[in-house]
Amino acid sequence: MHIEDFIHRIQPRRTIRGVAAALLPFEPDGRIAMEAFQNHLLATHQAGLMNAVNMDTGYVNYLTDAEKQQVLKWTREALGSAVPFIAGAYVEGTAGDIVSLYRREMDRIAGYNATPILFPSSRFHGLSVREKLARYRDICRGFPAALAFELSPLFAPNGELFDDDTIRGLMDIPELKGMKHSSLDRVLELRRIEARDSHRPDFRIYTGNDLGINMIEYGSDYLLGLATFVPEKFAERDRLWRDGNARYYAISDALQHLGNVAFRSPVPAYKHSAAVFLHLCGRVPSPRTHPDNPQRPNWEAGVMRDCAVRLGMVPNP
Repeated sequence: MHIEDFIHRIQPRRTIRGVAAALLPFEPDGRIAMEAFQNHLLATHQAGLMNAVNMDTGYVNYLTDAEKQQVLKWTREALGSAVPFIAGAYVEGTAGDIVSLYRREMDRIAGYNATPILFPSSRFHGLSVREKLARYRDICRGFPAALAFELSPLFAPNGELFDDDTIRGLMDIPELKGMKHSSLDRVLELRRIEARDSHRPDFRIYTGNDLGINMIEYGSDYLLGLATFVPEKFAERDRLWRDGNARYYAISDALQHLGNVAFRSPVPAYKHSAAVFLHLCGRVPSPRTHPDNPQRPNWEAGVMRDCAVRLGMVPNP
């Protein structure tokens, strides 16, 4: 691909579907901060974004089955009966028939009138395209809606980037309405957009590129952990793009600066950055994370405060 392939793909004034992968906050004593979590979900919805829970940002790989169930219950209670949300179907490390495991998680999610997103499984590694697609068809059969998840192995050992035949095959599964693409590779994501446009135009590509949030300019929607830091600023950015307002660039640059800082190596520690940021903004009761999550250094509050000042979330000292 060449630079021109990007330029001609820019779509001014498009309406963007934004989804924030919700942080699960903690009290100072280490308990899950249920009230703060519910308040943040409601604030995200009121800002104009959809919520996604039991994602990586919500520590899904560390939660017990009971905790994942509680998160679903708290989310539905906070948002009310009619507001849609997305929830992760995560089965890695669980023994049993892989199709049954996914469908059990999806049944639980559908029981809360939410849309499941299928975290990849290392048990799909090495399967042929035909075998893989057969599993996905069996997993999704009969559900009103589901999302796929293409995840670089750089993020997690269960991750997988699909070949072009698999991508087209996933788009042929009617229950799959879209896919989160997390490769951090803009060129590869543009290829996914092109495949969508030519093969199934109603199939949504949700960028997971926290280091390239302007992929929305080229036809991606988004499902980002970064959006949970400042959902109202993401919603404002989206409106500015839709309205053709040049102020879009200033807020997009400030959000990207936050993403570059928060998602530095080690990347999983971005959840600690999120907790620090939201604590500085008075939205969660502590900067604590799940105890198994990687931590940022003690000076993280300083760099997060600088990002928050730039976005107008806290006063300039």
